[in-house]
Amino acid sequence: MKQTKLESLIEINLNVFTGFIVSYFFWLLVVIPLIDSGNLDIHDNFIITSMFTIIAVIRGYIWRRFFNKELHKVVHKYITKR
Repeated sequence: MKQTKLESLIEINLNVFTGFIVSYFFWLLVVIPLIDSGNLDIHDNFIITSMFTIIAVIRGYIWRRFFNKELHKVVHKYITKR
């Protein structure tokens, strides 16, 4: 079953919204303590950026798999009834 444009829009909005939430808490829990310690250098910036990238890829993969298995069916059923 192929995604409709609306289903794709819902999926990407959920992905972006959760990305904002996850990155906000990652920033609070990991980055701010590093900045406050005063031990942040260019190497740390690379590691932090890499961690954000890895988290984003994992989060996107999870949403895609979940949406294709579960949410896709629910949303498709809902929008085809209209």
